[in-house]
Amino acid sequence: MKTAQLSGSVRTNVGKKDAAAVRNAGLVPCVLYGQGEQTHFAVKRNDIEKIVFSPEVYQVALDIEGKKASGIIRELQQHPTKGTVLHVDFLELSATKEVRVGLPVRLTGSSKGVMSGGKLMQVFRRLNCIGLPQDLPEAIVLDITKLKIGKSIRVSAIEIPGVKFLDPANAVVVSVKMARGATKPADDDDDEEEEA
Repeated sequence: MKTAQLSGSVRTNVGKKDAAAVRNAGLVPCVLYGQGEQTHFAVKRNDIEKIVFSPEVYQVALDIEGKKASGIIRELQQHPTKGTVLHVDFLELSATKEVRVGLPVRLTGSSKGVMSGGKLMQVFRRLNCIGLPQDLPEAIVLDITKLKIGKSIRVSAIEIPGVKFLDPANAVVVSVKMARGATKPADDDDDEEEEA
């Protein structure tokens, strides 16, 4: 996973009034938990929003007044209408403890099926995985070059060392469907199977 740096200051008082004062000062209240005691702290709104509103999944290197920790965003509270970040829960990572994350799915290559006029269908933009922090990649990269019309890539076909997928093994991640005007190559007729 990619790493982002974030500095924070310890919150001595915890409560609704204190949280409101923190937000009025342009900060976002946060909590770090998972290894020992919880740490309540605040970070600059601009800094946390760069991480939150990004398509990447970050392992966040925290510096809370000298206390160093590594965590991932586990829970996020946003304003119902403005969308601004109100509160963030960080799960502290351990090199020996598996963690559950949703990793983005990225496609590479030009599908044979799409070039024949088929329609590319990406069902999953993100897959739920579990693994040790050091084994988790930045993204799940799938090469769709060999994908013909009627073919698909399922969760069971994806292999990343040290990473287990929590989504159903038979779930289709990406497929190429027949579209109007699509031409099916004659030499593919025998081995093609239309996906249900």
